[in-house]
Formats: sequence, structure tokens, C-alpha cells
Amino acid sequence: MSPAYVTRQQLEEHETQILAPYGLLSRNSQGRFHPENEPKYRTAFQRDRDRVVHSAAFRRLEYKTQVFVNDAGDYYRTRLTHTLEVAQIGRTLARALGVNEDLVEVICLAHDLGHPPFGHAGESTLNALMSEHGGFNHNYQSYRVVSELEQRYPNWKGLNLTRETLEGIAKHETEYDISDVAGFDINIRGSIEAQIANVADELAYNAHDLDDGLQAALIAPDDLNELEIWRELCDRLAWRNGKIDEITRHRLIREQIGMQVDDVLQQSLENLESLNPQSPADVQRHTQNVVAHSLRFIELNRALKRFLYNNMYNHYTVLRMAKRAERFIHEVFTSYIQEPRLLPDYYQKLLEDDDNSVYRVVADYISSLTDRSAMLEYQRLFDPLTRP
Repeated sequence: MSPAYVTRQQLEEHETQILAPYGLLSRNSQGRFHPENEPKYRTAFQRDRDRVVHSAAFRRLEYKTQVFVNDAGDYYRTRLTHTLEVAQIGRTLARALGVNEDLVEVICLAHDLGHPPFGHAGESTLNALMSEHGGFNHNYQSYRVVSELEQRYPNWKGLNLTRETLEGIAKHETEYDISDVAGFDINIRGSIEAQIANVADELAYNAHDLDDGLQAALIAPDDLNELEIWRELCDRLAWRNGKIDEITRHRLIREQIGMQVDDVLQQSLENLESLNPQSPADVQRHTQNVVAHSLRFIELNRALKRFLYNNMYNHYTVLRMAKRAERFIHEVFTSYIQEPRLLPDYYQKLLEDDDNSVYRVVADYISSLTDRSAMLEYQRLFDPLTRP
């Protein structure tokens, strides 16, 4: 018998055999806003993933800040490495819970596409500048990127992702729920796949921000003794505080991630057993997320977040980078508002759309910049010795 590739229909049939009843089957997708024939050898969600990976916005994540500005060093996380780590954790959780790994992966890969340069400092600055014009948050911008701004096809805007992927992006974080803006039912929760992506994101940035803080020596191991989660990690590895070497740091961070994943799986399985959902809709109609940490770990993580906020995000070196970022973005934003003709041609064309204000288009452009290109943009506008 001659070899043959695995067809989409075979992949879809495999999903029916291995996924739990509350997992979203790709064959049951509600489809795309602009109908297309699906590939012969990829499911609809796999195609979504590939479209995200090949987007310009995804490539730009390589040079966008997580905490440390791009020129701070080569080791520290960027938005791209953070995104890949979130996707890896998300797939692990999805596989263990018996739900759609491909849908989880694409939601994870797309969740930060709209993040501006310079991390949280860039987002807060843009939000302040846009306060009287609809505000700015990266979750809404990520949705805008995949549904409006990416230009790949002649007959429609955006990437034309499936409705399930778009809903997962829209409902990725409850604090940034944009269901009403995106046209999704505000009365139901995200799918279990969207809930996994949300937990994976939080789990990843807590662990990896701690890793980067230790690597940068902004945090000393002795300072962490006040945290129960750190003391438990040290006990598990039989390590006592002192000078931390690279191998030990890696071991501690790996143990932290493993401990967090174990807790999410145990608590989520308990929630699923209690709810006994027989369809994806049963999960979405439930009054609470089924994918969650235990109450104990919720408190442990809150304490860790407070520690990182006080000792790392507010460290003077990080604040100096944030202040520099604030100036870059404020000055560039103001210049383009005053003279929109300075914008590249594509963004000038966006101004012709009656739904777009000059403020929104300028925010679109600035949020698309990397740390490096934002600094170069600043030089081009304000340094007389830099060629435009």
C-alpha cells in the first residue's frame, strides 16, 4: 500500500475519540465570518494556529518587552518567548484535561499580538493617552489585530480565524472582557480551552518574571523567604538560601511551574467532576471558571504577585526603563496626532475608514512597533542627526 497523508477528516475523527465531551471539536466549529474551504490535511483550529504564526504581528513579538526593555540583555523574556512558553504550558494542561490542544495553542499564541512596545509601561502610557478616545488595552488590540489590522487576503480584513478562536481571544482575561465589543454573548464564559489559555498565561509570567528578576539580581534569594511558595520550593529541592547558581535557579523555576500545573490540574478535575459537563456549552454556562487554582494556591500566587510588584516591577532600574518608554511613546504619539501625514501609507489609509479616529489609528501604529523600532522612530522624529 502506498503511503498517504492523514486527512482533515481523519484528524477530526481522532478528536472525537480522544477528547472529553466538554472539549471543542474542530468539526463542530461555527466556522469563519468569511466562508472558506478548509484544507485537506489540517483542522480548522490548526489552520488558525498557522495563520497566527505567519502573521507580521507574531514576528514582531520577538523584539517586544516582557519586563526588561529589548536592549537590557539577551537572556530576558520577550513577548515572543513568553508567548511560546504560555503555549507549551497550555498544551500540557489541555492534553491532561482531554480538550482541544490546537485551540488552546492558537489562543495562547495570539493573546499578546496587540501588546505595544516597552511592556506594561507602554500599555499604561498608551491607555492614558487614549483615555478620552476609548482607552487602550492589549487584549482588545490583539482582537483588533487578528480581525482588522493584519492584511493577508484580498477580500477581507484580518486573518479570518474561526469564531471559537476569536471568542477565546476576546474572553482570554476577565479584566479585559471585550465580548460585547466583539459581538459575543457576554452572559457566557470562555470555552474550557480559553480558560486554560488564561491560566497558562498567568502561571507563565509569574514564574518567568521571578526567573528574570533573579537572573538580573533585582531579587535576592534571601528576600524571598517571606513567601510561603518559595519556602516550599526550597524544601522540595532540599536547598537552603545562599548564593544561587544558574542550575539551581533553573531547578527552582521548573519546580515552581510543575507545582502550579499540578495544582491547576487537580483543582480543575475536581471542578469538572462536580459539574459533570456533557458539552462545551455546559462549561461556558457555568457560573464560575472550571479551570482554576485551588484556594491555597490563589493566595500563594497573590503573595508572589505582591512581592514581584514591590520588589521587581517597582525596582528603580525597571522604573527608569519605564520612564524612558513613557517619554518615547508620549512624544511619538503627540507628533502623529498633530501631523497624521507622518504616518506610513497603510495607516494613512486606515484614516479613510469612518470607524477609525486619528487617535485609534495612531494607537494602532504605535502598538505595532517593537522596542527597537519605537526608539528608532523617536530618533527619526527628534534627532536632527538621524535620517528620516
